[in-house]
Amino acid sequence: MTPEEIKAALGAGLLSFPVTHFDDEGEFKQDSYQRHIEWLSGFEAPVLFAAGGTGEFFSLSPDEVPTIVKSAKEAAGNSNTAIVSGCGFGTRVGVDMAKAVEKAGADGILLLPHYLIDAPQEGLYQHVKKICQSVGIGVMVYNRDNSVLQVDTLKRLCDECPNLIGFKDGTGDIGLVRQVTATMGDRLMYLGGMPTAELFAEAYLGAGFTTYSSAVFNFVPGLAVEFYKELRAGNRARCEEILRDFFYPFMALRARRKGYAVAAIKAGVRLQGFDAGKVRPPLDDLTAEEEQMLLKLIGSHKR
Repeated sequence: MTPEEIKAALGAGLLSFPVTHFDDEGEFKQDSYQRHIEWLSGFEAPVLFAAGGTGEFFSLSPDEVPTIVKSAKEAAGNSNTAIVSGCGFGTRVGVDMAKAVEKAGADGILLLPHYLIDAPQEGLYQHVKKICQSVGIGVMVYNRDNSVLQVDTLKRLCDECPNLIGFKDGTGDIGLVRQVTATMGDRLMYLGGMPTAELFAEAYLGAGFTTYSSAVFNFVPGLAVEFYKELRAGNRARCEEILRDFFYPFMALRARRKGYAVAAIKAGVRLQGFDAGKVRPPLDDLTAEEEQMLLKLIGSHKR
């Protein structure tokens, strides 16, 4: 896809980050991963993000990322689902990774926060610019944690990098994101990226964001799509019902322990019959009791 084509796809509907499947030895499990991608591609998600945050990007080696992207592209097959790859770490590693995933067939890149250290705006500008200019595919930045671009920096990057096409927010700072959308207009596509994004979707929609990425799409894709459609249709009563009955109980489970924003999603995938394996360290899995709580919640909301 051209940068403009992936930009259009990003704004065409609900998005999601498939978990990365591992075997008993903690190695990438391609067959199970591809079955899961095939299943998800049958629902209405125009873009899936391979090796993203929910896909444990932070626990993958740089060599694993293009392999995962290639597997996702193969599994998506002739569907209309595009594949965007996670990319990150330091600038030199990020450039090498961006080139590798472009070669592996990625339709675009989501640039995740760089490793460890806080950086000034000029440093962030140079980091994003070098990665954008290393590839021809579309790039979207993920504003969160130690990589928060201010409006002036983002504007400079858009002026310098035609293939910078998307802005994903994980700060929850509605004031900042509203300033971004008001300043940049339709130059970028805007995505909500808070953990369990449905909890914040209404506020982000009001701030000018087109869509968001749904982690629970991994294991209850029908329910995730229903919530998205009802939100866009303005059916607030139905959205509140789904929030009360599913998302708030899920939020309570997710909040029990650090890292459960990923581990609970992977548990849900296993409970739906996919052999996704355990999360890699430094994360840890749900307890048996917590998995039963999640199973009960999934059973009450089959879609």
